[in-house]
Amino acid sequence: MEFAKPLPSYLVTRYHGWKATSYKDNQGWYRRLATEGQRPRAMVISCCDSRVHVTSIFGADQGEFFIHRNIANLVPPFAPDGDHHGTSAAVEYAVTALKVSHLIVLGHSQCGGVQGCIDMCKGNAPQLEEKTSFVGRWMEILRPKFDGVAGIEDPEQQARQFERQAVVASLENLMTFPFIESSVKAGQLSLHGLWTDIGEGGLECYDPKTGLFAPV
Repeated sequence: MEFAKPLPSYLVTRYHGWKATSYKDNQGWYRRLATEGQRPRAMVISCCDSRVHVTSIFGADQGEFFIHRNIANLVPPFAPDGDHHGTSAAVEYAVTALKVSHLIVLGHSQCGGVQGCIDMCKGNAPQLEEKTSFVGRWMEILRPKFDGVAGIEDPEQQARQFERQAVVASLENLMTFPFIESSVKAGQLSLHGLWTDIGEGGLECYDPKTGLFAPV
């Protein structure tokens, strides 16, 4: 395949640095992970945004988290329609095969996907309304939640609240999966909704009793 190119030199340099330091100091652990397989206690669904570094936030090592990333950390409703569902497949594997105990949805501030959905809802993003836009079609998952923030006049506050609603939407959609609902009701799985402020390093957790997010 003539389209594939060699890895950029700066990444090659970083790899060799990692292999000579972090890997060398912990090669027994890496080999154990390879031979014994993974046993993560938690799955984290986060945004693709490069500023969201899940393992750094929680100080996690290899093998601790089963991580799935997508635009705006969204989970679609349960829909066994035969189409491709990367997020649904990851959730199914984590819950039914890996038997994770915790499923965390992690939203974040300044989310471009959420802002794109706001623009769509306000009629300011015709390019995302096109059927050929993968991002636009994906953000349709969140569109029903816009009514809850439509009355917020300040654009920044509206975006921050809508980012939190993206987390709530994903939690609600997770419970439409039969294997998740049964695991939650059996006390074998717990769902958690988090939102992090990139600039301030803050972390908030969703409280279903109040419907609000509060600092952890």
